[in-house]
Amino acid sequence: MVKERARILVVGGGYVGMYTALRLQRRMKQELSRGEAEITVVTPDPYMTYQPFLPEAAAGAISPRHVVVPLRRVLDRCRIIVGEATSIDHAHRTATLTTLATEEAGGTEKLAYDELVLAPGSVSRTLPIPGLIDYGIGFKTVEEAIGLRNHVIEQMDIASSTRDPAIRDAALTFVFVGGGYAGVEALGELEDMARYAARYYHNVKPEDMKWILVEASDRILPEVGEEMGRYTVTELRRRNIQVLLRTRLESCAGRVAVLSDGQRFPTRTVVWTAGVKPHPILAASDLPLNGRGRLKCTAQLTVEGVEHAWAAGDAAAVPDVTTGEPGSLTAPNAQHAVRQARLLGDNISHSLRGEPLETYAHTYAGSVASLGLHKGVAQVYGRKLKGYPAWFMHRAYHLSRVPTVNRKTRVLAEWMLAGLFKREIVSLGSLEHPRAEFELAAGGKHPLDPNINPKGSS
Repeated sequence: MVKERARILVVGGGYVGMYTALRLQRRMKQELSRGEAEITVVTPDPYMTYQPFLPEAAAGAISPRHVVVPLRRVLDRCRIIVGEATSIDHAHRTATLTTLATEEAGGTEKLAYDELVLAPGSVSRTLPIPGLIDYGIGFKTVEEAIGLRNHVIEQMDIASSTRDPAIRDAALTFVFVGGGYAGVEALGELEDMARYAARYYHNVKPEDMKWILVEASDRILPEVGEEMGRYTVTELRRRNIQVLLRTRLESCAGRVAVLSDGQRFPTRTVVWTAGVKPHPILAASDLPLNGRGRLKCTAQLTVEGVEHAWAAGDAAAVPDVTTGEPGSLTAPNAQHAVRQARLLGDNISHSLRGEPLETYAHTYAGSVASLGLHKGVAQVYGRKLKGYPAWFMHRAYHLSRVPTVNRKTRVLAEWMLAGLFKREIVSLGSLEHPRAEFELAAGGKHPLDPNINPKGSS
């Protein structure tokens, strides 16, 4: 039994937030039933996004609704608040929240707690590049993934319907910035999809499209090792994808991508996947941060020097006890986040019951990455795979990791159906502006720009 009634606040509904709350409601089932504990999850969205499936969702291999997990269904013993924490006053055990209701009223809400779990994840790290805020497209959410899919197909529609060579060339030029997982997998899947879709356009051929990957360092996919990274570069270039290493995006103003090596590409598509940074809520708290803005944590996943505060995942700088090197930290990736969340849930229940805490120790198993249908690279427990075996390993691994049997079954069924039927190549860009058509019919203007096609997303 817990020593006293505990109000547990979980900030964030991503990997760490969902899995921690799930572990807690299982470990503390009796305490929750007796009212001795209460778990509240504050999240901007009422679902958890399984981000490794975003590239396949963008390519149309998986339905968008199967990439997300509804938190209210999974966390049926928790209180879900759709909103965001704007500040944390841990000295007084209160969090300031904004919700849909408080936004309408023009105020905020204070929420008291006894135990705090900070798991807000990370946000895209952007640079002050001219034009990036106007034309850049992110790739962290399911909305961005589907928006990018619609956008790519629309550009093919534009190229097919114009006689202006400049417009056509810009529409068929796709620039991806960032050579990590998100950038490489998104590029590989979307290029594969566009290559397939081109067969249905009478005047657009795969060789007409320019796909460009810009990476500031001297390698891509560092997680899969140097050898597999070189193979990935070779594989992408074999598909006529330009991989530009040691190159930076200097500007994309005026729909022209200007690179640090002097190259200029007129383009209507700039996808920004060049890293992430800690969530702003960390800086708006009174908890200790390291030099990179992440929470200083112990190997037991407590916030260093603070009682009743816990963290894991991207927000936490967790010591890596498996290396034996002082100062080494676990990588901020999904593999560590999921495992840390389970231990975090266990340690919170141990703490409330007066039991000793466990130490997080996990050796990195390896990495897998998809480069399109039947193409991939992997390094798992020292073994290197490429091509079809790596692609199969990628799907098998992530199918085993996606939460709930419901989602596993639906994803597997979609993969099986995709092997029997043709891909969908329809753009539903109007989903992004659902009221535009009605407003125009009523004599109004498009909500964003009167010159934007109400059917399109660009």
